[in-house]
Parts: sequence; C-alpha cells; structure tokens
Amino acid sequence: MTVEGATASFDGGPRRPRCSLPALAVMLALASVALAIDHPITGDSLVLKDPMAASNRKVRFKATRDAAIDPSQAGDPRALGATLEIAGTSAGDGATGPITLDPTLWTGLGRPAGSRGYRYFDRSRSTGVRKVTFRSSARGGGLTVSGGGSAWPYQITQAQGEIDVRFTIGTDVYCAALVSFRRNEPGRVSAKGAIAPPDCAGPPPATCGNGLVEGSEECDDGNTTSGDGCSATCQLENTSAICAGIPSVSGTALKAVLVASGLAHPTYVTAPPLDPNRLFIVEQPGRVRLVKNGALQTTAFLDIRSKVESGGGEQGLLSVAFHPDFETNGFFYVNYTSQPNGTIADGDTVVARYHASPTADQADALSEHLVFTVHQPFANHNGGLNLFGPDGMLYVGMGDGGSGGDPMGNGQSDASNLGKLLRVDVSTLPATPQRFAKGLRNPWRYAFDRATGDLYIADVGQNLFEEIDFVPAASLTSGRNYGWNLMEGLHCFNTANFGTPLPTCTMTGLTLPILDYCHSTSQNGCTAAEATHPTGCSITGGFVYRGCRMPDLRGRYFYSDFCSGFIRSLSGGDPATAQDHTAALFPGGTLDVSSFGLDARGELYVVHRGGGSDGAVYEIVPGP
Repeated sequence: MTVEGATASFDGGPRRPRCSLPALAVMLALASVALAIDHPITGDSLVLKDPMAASNRKVRFKATRDAAIDPSQAGDPRALGATLEIAGTSAGDGATGPITLDPTLWTGLGRPAGSRGYRYFDRSRSTGVRKVTFRSSARGGGLTVSGGGSAWPYQITQAQGEIDVRFTIGTDVYCAALVSFRRNEPGRVSAKGAIAPPDCAGPPPATCGNGLVEGSEECDDGNTTSGDGCSATCQLENTSAICAGIPSVSGTALKAVLVASGLAHPTYVTAPPLDPNRLFIVEQPGRVRLVKNGALQTTAFLDIRSKVESGGGEQGLLSVAFHPDFETNGFFYVNYTSQPNGTIADGDTVVARYHASPTADQADALSEHLVFTVHQPFANHNGGLNLFGPDGMLYVGMGDGGSGGDPMGNGQSDASNLGKLLRVDVSTLPATPQRFAKGLRNPWRYAFDRATGDLYIADVGQNLFEEIDFVPAASLTSGRNYGWNLMEGLHCFNTANFGTPLPTCTMTGLTLPILDYCHSTSQNGCTAAEATHPTGCSITGGFVYRGCRMPDLRGRYFYSDFCSGFIRSLSGGDPATAQDHTAALFPGGTLDVSSFGLDARGELYVVHRGGGSDGAVYEIVPGP
C-alpha cells in the first residue's frame, strides 16, 4: 500500500479516493486557519517602567476573573510554547515585538499537571519576561505577566496611546486593550481597566501616504509616488525626504531619554545615511552593537575584539563611518588600535574597510581590507574618529602620538601623520592619506555641519586649557595649522613647564580657537573671560544638530567635557550664543560623556562611557 495509490482500506472495506501529499497539506492549513480562535479579555492593570537605568525596567500585567480565559480549552504551552506582545498604537510608542516563551520553561498547575492551567518561569529573564501564569478558576480564569530588566524591550519616550496586549498559544490568541491611564508619561505608564477589543487582529498596519511615519516606514510625505525622495512604499530614496512624516516641536526645551544600556565602554554612535530605523554603537573593546527599531540586539553587528588592543585607557575600537553609498556598496570603515599583527605593532592605528549586506544585522567580520595604518609611539592621544566629509572623502582625526607635551614634535611636523586631520580617498585601497590640517593634540571628535559644511574640532588640552576650533565652509582649505604644540588654547605653550603658559610666542599662520576654557579658575593663565565657562579637563566634541524633531535647535553645536560632564551648545561658531543644557538633560547628575553621535535623521545622541559594562546611550529629544 502507498499513500498515493491505496487499493483497499485497512479493514478490507471499499476503495477510497486517492489523496496526494500537497492536497493534504492544503487541507491541514485550511483546518489550522479555521481553528484559530480569538479570546478578547478584560484586564485589571498594566504597569510599564522605563527609567534611565535599563536594568530597572519593569512590566506587570494582570487579568483575573475573566470567563474568556480558560486554559482547558487552549493548547498546552509545554508542547506549543507561547508568545507575548505588548505594543502602543500611536506613532513613537513602545513595542516589544513578539516575545517567544520557551516551552521547556512551562509547568502544569493542578493534579494532574495542567488541569488548573500553566506557569512560566525564567529566573534569568532572558527575554525580559520572568513569570507568566495562565490559570483557570471557578469565577473566571486569570493571566498575569511580570518581568523587566535590561532585556525587556518596551521603551517609553513619550506618553502612550492605546496599549494592546497579546498572548498566544498555538492558534489561541488572548488580547486586551488599555486606554485608561492612572499615569502616562515618558518613562512610566500605569493603566487600569483593560477593555476586551472586538477581536485580536491587532492594530491596523501602517498606512503609507498618510503623512506620518509609522511602523517600519522610513518616511511618509503624504503620497505614494516614487521619485520624490520617499518611495511609493514609504522607504527613503535619498536624504531630501529624511524628515518627511516626522512630527516636529517648536521651542528649545530638551530632555534625554535612554536608548541603550549595559554597554562596554561605548565610544561612538552613528548610522548609515538612509537607515533611520537602526543605530550603531561602538564599544571600546572591539564590538559594534546594533539598536534596531529601538531595541538593542543581542548579537553584535561586528565583533573584532580579537584584533583590537584596548588595554590602554585611550586605546580600542574608536569609531565607525558608513560610506555615503552604503545602501549600494555595503562598505563601512572602522578605526582601532591594533594588537600586534605582522608589520603592525601593538597599539598602532588601523583604519580598515569592512562589508555588510546593507540590510543585514551582521557584517562580514572576515571582510577586512586595510585603508592605512599609523604607528603610535605611545598608548594615548589616538584621536580615532572616522567621518565622511561634505566632499565625500573620509576624514580621520589623529592625535600627536601621546606622552605629554608632544615630545616628538608631531603636531607641527609636515612629515608625520600624527597630530593631523587626514583626508582620504577610499575609492582605491590601500590609500595614502593627505595631511589636510596640522597642529592638533588629540582631536576628540570633530564635526562637519550637515547643512553648511562648517568644521568644528574639539581638541583636548595638556594641563591647562581645552579648546574648540571652527572654520566656516567657505574658508575651509587644506593646510591650516591649529597651533599645537606652539599653543594650548589661546595661550602660548611652555614645553619646559606645562603648568605655566609662556608670555609670548609667534602665532603667525595659526588658526586660533574660537573658545577655550580652563581646568581650574585659579590656575596660571586663566583669564576672567575664560573663567566664566565651566571648568573641565578633557573636552568631548559633539555635532551640529540638524534633526527633524526640534527645528528651533538646528544649527547649534553641542559639546561636553569628560571630567565635568556639562552639556553646552553654541551657534554659528559664536561663543556669545552659548547655552548650558546640563540640568535639563541630566537633572540627576552628570555623565562620563565619551562622545556624541547622529542618526540618519540628524537627531543627536549622548554617549556615557560608564565604568565597564554599564555604559549607555541617550537621545536628546523635545522636553520637558
């Protein structure tokens, strides 16, 4: 007997029609659809917390005494597993995505096991869910969920709209909708009295063409026509539509919201030009982490820890820059200090190209192609920022080689790549960098204004002064000299005594900073004007805000100091326009600001280095 062509039944009865495997599969699929059952339920309460420390996130959901909750009529999660999903329905609301609840972590309740329902318990909270109970009762069944921690993905950056809860076992879907809130604000939601929706179909899909970015849309310009920067399916075609469909807020009030935490000494954050739904975070030990649709992914985008020397406090993986045509060629460029590798000595700077499929969440770690290397005589002052300029060239900031006072004279040497801003044509590899500018001690972040092309350089000082250099795009030419080690800030540097500036020096041909500030107001050389600025000891340069959400802040350059943690901004290279945002952004205390970053839309992020595995990234958003 064969399945395809049986001639008689097992009991010797009459012949039956033949049934092919494909036909059987179709029948089973149709039966599965027919068996799918929605169970709209009411609920008692939902609590969601999203504080600045991701480890303190929390979820609590409770629905009791509901006749629609009857585990005896549902599948067995010990065999089928289950999924949980909680999602806000307004643009910008939080969402967990479907969370899989492992079948092996379910146990049956009652005797025999399963007669009273089921219990899920995950001590590690690997998905953010710790406990689920799904039980029956004479007065109606119950469903409770609890958990939290850094793995819990629901983020609350704004007051939420309706929040939907969906719990699925096999083909049974239990759903509730919460619309009544005791508390509803960024960081915390408390809702009560969930209603039973008409069905469990979930929120309607995003509507492309309604003028509001929703779901996985990258843009929405109010139509479904391609060729205008935003495609017919609401995907970006070019940067002209980068803000299409993003609501904006007037005014300059700011606050900071947590984006990712539990990071290992993060040093930078960035994104490809046409990828607004992903954010890439550089970790100093040698990984590039990925935040996708607001959730930090477990698997790194790139892991090259085996190549990276991060033993010195300033060594490690320092930045990544995505090619302007990344969506076509998949190229990105990293900057790290290397472990010994052939002719590359321990601690040498390596600028290398890697490749990834543009939409992939993991790069090819074996695709490294050297762009160039620079020998580092000491472990500090590595610079390390890769950044594509308005001309499409790759710019690389290099420190003076380290130690103190630039003992090798690299900053002023025309024969060394150290103490320079390098400019590189990456169309052919390996490449020979051009020494675009000199006289830099340790440019700890520089930035091109995305709208104007103006250049800002934050250069870390020696013992006395921190500085910001500024050159308008119209005056930005190769060959500028920013003064180190002839100058420290606006003062003549004394190579024989770092603690006392020289009274005079030759400044001919130097581009002096637009702003400097003191390490201490009582130090030698600190002027009354400089003393009006907050003190610090290691400037952290940021970027010019050109984002979508806060148009009144566009054109302001943000910067900080690693030691004192202030957050300040100025406009157009003019110190007289300075504003201090420290209290508004971080009222609970300052951070160890190791860097800033921009996403594809030009929204601004602050990077907190932390003490080891507690680094974090925050986004600056409209306040209060």
